[in-house]
Amino acid sequence: MVDYTLKCFAESENAYKAALILQLCDANWDTEWVVFFHGESKSDGFLDLNSMAEVPVLIDHTNNGNAISQSAVILMHLADRFGKFVPDNRADELEMMRWLFFDNHKLTSYTATYRFLSRFMNKDGEPEAEFMKARMLGSFKIFNRHLENHDWVAANQPTLADISTCGYLFWPDHFNVTWDDYSGIKQWLARIQELPNWAAPEALLPVGPKE
Repeated sequence: MVDYTLKCFAESENAYKAALILQLCDANWDTEWVVFFHGESKSDGFLDLNSMAEVPVLIDHTNNGNAISQSAVILMHLADRFGKFVPDNRADELEMMRWLFFDNHKLTSYTATYRFLSRFMNKDGEPEAEFMKARMLGSFKIFNRHLENHDWVAANQPTLADISTCGYLFWPDHFNVTWDDYSGIKQWLARIQELPNWAAPEALLPVGPKE
């Protein structure tokens, strides 16, 4: 039996954040496909696990099958379990949390919303999509400027801030940008890809049920 089951689907890059830390920690884990676009996350069974009706959900079989939701909380839980990706001093830990909040409130928030509107709702060019695109590009500029002067987001080593902020950024074509215009982000993503056990979203997240 695996130690962790990640309920997820391929289009969710928030799920990739959880999958990536499991992969980087060489955890004993597996995935379970959620048929999100056909309403599974709103089913009674799923709502019993996560009342927010969102993916990902981590089932921790090492802890009585406890269900943990929200990607940042999952990252913090697994970092505690494996003793990895958290700085060993308070100043860097606070800096890590600062960028985790930036990611959840701005970077991922704007990017995911624009991606959903443009890619899945066919609303690219419409006012609400253009508003989110502008907010997304603004967050990219802030993030890129920071990474032009830092190898890692929050410390002199990769932390949860790196795992969280990279979640949506390996598919720039999904939101119509090229990292050639953001050299800091481009070089940082290359460093993440060099981490032991790194794998791309499409290698970790399920696109359908297991045979």
